[in-house]
Parts: sequence; structure tokens; C-alpha cells
Amino acid sequence: MSRQEEDTKAEISPMMTEQGREELYLYSLRKMAEERADSDRAALTGLYGPKSFFFKANECMQQHEKLQYALIRMDIYRFKTVNEFCGRQQGDKLLQYIADCIREYESDMSVVGHLRADIFTICLPFKNKKQLSDIAVALHEKICAYPLFCKALPAFGICISKNHMDISLMCDYADMALQKIKGKAYAIYEFYDDKMRKEMMREKRIENNVAMALRDEEFKVYIQPKVDMRSGEIIGGEALIRWHSVKEGIIYPDEFIPVLEKSGYIVDVDAYVWEKVFAAIHIWKTGGITPVPISVNVSRSHVYQKSFAGVLEKLAQQYDVEPYYVPLEVTESMFTEYVDKLYKNITRLQSAGFRFSMDDFGAGYSSLNMLKDEPVDEVKIDRFFLKDIKKEKSQIVIRNVIHMIQELQLDMIVEGIETKEQAELLMNYGSYKAQGYYYYKPMPMTEFEQLLIKQQKGL
Repeated sequence: MSRQEEDTKAEISPMMTEQGREELYLYSLRKMAEERADSDRAALTGLYGPKSFFFKANECMQQHEKLQYALIRMDIYRFKTVNEFCGRQQGDKLLQYIADCIREYESDMSVVGHLRADIFTICLPFKNKKQLSDIAVALHEKICAYPLFCKALPAFGICISKNHMDISLMCDYADMALQKIKGKAYAIYEFYDDKMRKEMMREKRIENNVAMALRDEEFKVYIQPKVDMRSGEIIGGEALIRWHSVKEGIIYPDEFIPVLEKSGYIVDVDAYVWEKVFAAIHIWKTGGITPVPISVNVSRSHVYQKSFAGVLEKLAQQYDVEPYYVPLEVTESMFTEYVDKLYKNITRLQSAGFRFSMDDFGAGYSSLNMLKDEPVDEVKIDRFFLKDIKKEKSQIVIRNVIHMIQELQLDMIVEGIETKEQAELLMNYGSYKAQGYYYYKPMPMTEFEQLLIKQQKGL
């Protein structure tokens, strides 16, 4: 017990009841906490720091428990660039300006804070959601109007209190809402809601179950065949993954892949798929089945793994499989975002005999000029090019893309073929390799193996 607490207890009259002593003692502790909270302020802006803000906001909501409260959290997208390009002094002036704008919402019933760097918060009562969105829009306009060489792009996450929710939890939920729109110029604010909470809980369950799913082999490798459109012959395949969870049932890739990428588990799952593919090709070779190349996907997370190239080289050696039979599919965006790190690994693996395929070509990042510099062996044309293929302009684009890739002497395959009309048009333009539902859907590896056997037996 501190000296101040001892003095406080000593001043309590011996005639005071036990309940009175307890109330007075708690009152003294609360006053001490308030004094400490008042001393915890951000040096640059003078607003409450995190500890003070959480204490004051919780106190405020308790004192006005009949009012409906919300937490507005603000963050600026890439604030570091403001300091880098405009100077630290200008960055500090911007933060002070934002603090002045935020301070306008401070009152006896509301609390404002400066948690760190460019993160500001407002805890306030409200009548309807429009009132909260209007505050976000008004602050956005003021901050964007600040004269600065670098454009500041603020975003706001809003959490409405339910059942006397603790302010720290509200702050986390508001941040979750904010992250959904941060960096998107067209979005100013986002409300946290039950749907978002369910998504978060679902993502957390998926993340928590990955290690066990890998151990129990709940992840199943499927293969989607690649064909020669002229003959229908299977000339290869792409390894895909499905999750047959004992707890959750079937979990589809568009749901679990983003979670794996965020958590870093995608590295482990990719390596799991790679090994299954190498093992299958080894079995085919030793069992008298002539193998075909089965491409595997390489996540952007592998770019940061020092062992990335070594893992693939070791698998090829371990299973006695020529690297040619396991092409590596890398998304087009990786060639624009991770150039230096990616090139080093590509050069090493190509020297070892691996082939690289640029996946999703034309999905949104493509620069036709980049193809002349990229060390790829194959271009995988995205289904995007088949959209509106009946239109003359679409046909002109796809025809010239095909001719350009041919002149660059790169292999090419078109994915997403769904109709006979698409297949015939592509063949007329000189493209003969395809992958899509018109020919085959993804299937378990055992089914793909049976197709290969039948094809090689001429059945």
C-alpha cells in the first residue's frame, strides 16, 4: 500500500461503519486513478493517451449508462509516407491539426484520445448511425482539405456499444472495421457489425484448426486436367486443394486461402501440396504410368522464405522426379510487387530444371511490355479475356494477345474455358492448350490417375 493510501485510511473515523470505510477507500482509489489518467497525455497533441483514454471512456459510459455510445477510430493510410516526403515537421503539424479537429467532439459526455502515431479515437453518445457517419465524413473533409504536398487518406472504423461493452474491445472492433476499407479512396467509414464478428470468429476457427488438419491430412489435393483442344488429350494438370474438415465440413478455397495467407500457414499448406504432387508422380513413374506435368501454385509468402527454392529442389531429389514435371505457377502480381526477391529464386530454380508459369495474366495488373523482361516459360491467360468474347473488340484483344505471346516464343494456356464456342474461337486464333469446366472439373488425384491410365491404354 502506498503512503497516500495509508494516510487516507488513517483519516477514516473509527465511528464510521465498515461499508462507509469501504466506500471512502474505493473513492480515494478512483480519485488517484483519475489523477494518473489526467497526467497521461500525448506530448504532441495533448489528447489522452491509450491508458487515460480507456479509463476515461469507460468511466464516461458508466456515468451515462442510459445513453447509447459508440467508438470512432481513425487511421491514416500510409502515414509514414507523409513524414518521408513532406518531412517529420509537417507530419507533426498534420497530427496537431487532426487533434484540434477531434477535440471539437470532446465534452462532459464524450472522450477523445490520441492512441499512437496517426491513430485517434472518439467515444461519444449518439442517437442514430447517420450522426456517426456524418462525423466521419466531416472529419474526412477537414483532414483532406489540409494543405499538404502528400495526400492524407483517413479512414474511420465505428463500433456501437452493446451490453456495456468495454472500451478496449470496442476499439479492437472499430479497428477491424477500419481495416476493411483502409487505403480505399472511395470508402470513408465502416461500421463493425455482427456479420463482421461472425467472419472474424470463423477465420479464427479456421486458423486454429490448420495445424491439426495438416497432421490428420484433412487437406485433399485435387487436379484439374489441362488438355490439347485439338484432340482432347490430357497433357497436364494443376494441383488444387480442398479442405474436408471433420469439425466444419467442406471448407472452400475462397474461404480458407485468404486466412492461410494472413496467418502465414499458406507456406505449410503449399509445401504439403507440393509433396503430394511429387509423391504421386513418383508412384506413376514406378507403376508404369507415363506422367504428365502437374503444376503447383506458389504463394507470395514464399518470396520471404529463405528455404523456398531448397524445399522444391529437395522434393525433386527425394522422390526422383524431374523438375520439368512440376511447373511452378506464380501470379502475375508477384512479378510487379516482389521483383528482386522473386527473380533470385526463379533463376536458381530454372537452373535446376523447373519451369515457371505466369498465372492470371490479364487479371488486373498486366502490362504487355513486362513480358519481354520476365523470366517465365509459360503464360496462363486469365478467364478475364474470355468475358464478352462474342463482341468484336474482345475478339481483337484476345487474338492479338495470343499472337504476341507466340512471337515471344512462350508457351501458353488459356484457363476458364466453359463453352464449345470459346474453345473453337481460341483454336482459330492458334491457341491449343486449355483448362476449364468445358473439359474437366477439378477431381481427386485417384480419378485423375484413372483418366491417365485409360488415355494411355487407348480406352
